[in-house]
Amino acid sequence: MTSATVTKSQEKADLKKVKDSRFTKWSAISLASVIGGIGLWWLASIFNPGTLPGPPQVVAKYIDLLSGPKYLLVFDILASLRRVFLGFFIGSGLAIPLGFAMGWYRPVRAIIEPWTQFFRTIPPLAIIPLALVFLGIGEEPKVFVITLASFLVTIIATFGGVVNVDRTLINAGRVLGANDWTIFRRIAVPASMPFIMVGLRQGLGSAWATLVAAELIAAQEGLGFRMQAAQIYYDIPTIFVGLVTIGVFGLIMDRTLLWIDGKLTSWQERR
Repeated sequence: MTSATVTKSQEKADLKKVKDSRFTKWSAISLASVIGGIGLWWLASIFNPGTLPGPPQVVAKYIDLLSGPKYLLVFDILASLRRVFLGFFIGSGLAIPLGFAMGWYRPVRAIIEPWTQFFRTIPPLAIIPLALVFLGIGEEPKVFVITLASFLVTIIATFGGVVNVDRTLINAGRVLGANDWTIFRRIAVPASMPFIMVGLRQGLGSAWATLVAAELIAAQEGLGFRMQAAQIYYDIPTIFVGLVTIGVFGLIMDRTLLWIDGKLTSWQERR
């Protein structure tokens, strides 16, 4: 083994140690932030016992809903996750190729962009009454509005990623003899990936927000439906159970997308 190889290996090992130490440091800070937030919540509940349930009350209600005879929370979580996953994957699955087509081909952009911008200014929640009229009160209107919310966010992010690809890279590819397909596949797609991942994370947040609103209007199960039912009986702990559950699952899904982003855009410099 040459000295240059040894030096390179040592540099990689040192860099890994630095990254690991930074990860441990910021993870500890994040953990302290979460614990501190729960502590403040607990303290606030002590001074407002009648209106703000504390963590122990919410945990007790959580256990009650999970282990009750009808396992209500389990079915609510499964129903909401099914709607979110289905709408999110359909919406983003349609948005990414259309966003690439809009950014790469001007005729496609001229046809699709006006409609995209038109519907983007209309909140998906405003479409819910119309969706209920045309699609009924089953699963279709809920999945439709989630699909629309995810689609509009992701297509704009994908389109922005393609049109912002560095022209120098494209011109360099043409000088080297690459055809349009090669430039698109080897330059445009990788360069757009950070924008797409940001759009997917935003689309996921929009999917959750739209889901809860849809379940508040017309549903027989789901986290939004359970929170609405709890509101009628002033069951605040159950409302908090729904909020915490949505936040936890949303955070897990967002971190999963963030991990995928790190794998797909490992070439990108990060702070």
